[in-house]
Amino acid sequence: MSEILPISHDSVNRFLERENYTAFDLFQVVKSKIVSNCGILSVDDTVIDKPYSDPDKAELIDYFWSGKHKKSVKGLNLITLFYTDVNQVCVPVNFRLIDKSIGKTKNKHFREMINEVLIWGLRPAWITGDSWIARLDNLKCVKHHTLSFMFAVERNRLVSVEKGTYVQIQSLEVPVSGLKAYLKVFGFIKIFRTVFKNEYRYYIMHTPTPFELDNLTYGDFKIIHDGHWNIEQFHRAVKQVCNIETFQVRKTQSIKNHTFCAIRAFVYLEFMRTQELIVNWYGVQRNLFNDVIRAFIQESIDSKILLL
Repeated sequence: MSEILPISHDSVNRFLERENYTAFDLFQVVKSKIVSNCGILSVDDTVIDKPYSDPDKAELIDYFWSGKHKKSVKGLNLITLFYTDVNQVCVPVNFRLIDKSIGKTKNKHFREMINEVLIWGLRPAWITGDSWIARLDNLKCVKHHTLSFMFAVERNRLVSVEKGTYVQIQSLEVPVSGLKAYLKVFGFIKIFRTVFKNEYRYYIMHTPTPFELDNLTYGDFKIIHDGHWNIEQFHRAVKQVCNIETFQVRKTQSIKNHTFCAIRAFVYLEFMRTQELIVNWYGVQRNLFNDVIRAFIQESIDSKILLL
């Protein structure tokens, strides 16, 4: 940035060290652009790879399990709450960087983040997440707020179709229309399943009232399931387009400020998309150098003609 803009390298570092951006600042940016009720609020985490950083020198850098690499890798662990409203405006509304030194789990962060966005005025219709979030205490937290949820679950999760008899969810024959069952130590849920890479994946859905639960259809499940995919796309885009993995600072506050700025850049791209200024989040990056390349080619052609 210091090479491109008329500012010094140190001024960028001072900015990252000085400011104290938080998730609430992010919410303040997006709240006027979204319909704050009836949307889908998705939770997921991702590892921001930093393979060459030294955990003893750079704060927040540690080893975290990566679904991409299928092993623990060095980097940052980012948890995001991502909201898709009824108009298909898709924005992050809360985020955390895991700090292992404070001893707080991802699940504890999730419950705090849910409480925060509800206090800030968000009222989603559905909460969605992968199987790591489908712990009993998380389910009870969502239920306590009278919110509906759809979470993936492991195939060995215990449910009961016949009173007093619990079986693993993988042993059940789940019709396309879903199967109502009792989740151990929780309550009634509806089970749906999909096929991915020739294997079944299981999902549970819950609503505040039995009537709503009984009337859930596969169409409802598919809409919510497809809505959850937006957070996967966000994590990919914020890495590939917004350079969230590219920083050279070591202090916690500087890293948090950089993370905020990268997420804020994504929000700007999303607003451009909703205003139809770009087709998708990758449009700006793909078109960034077109004019420069075009001018270079034209200049080269003109030079060749003169040489001939």
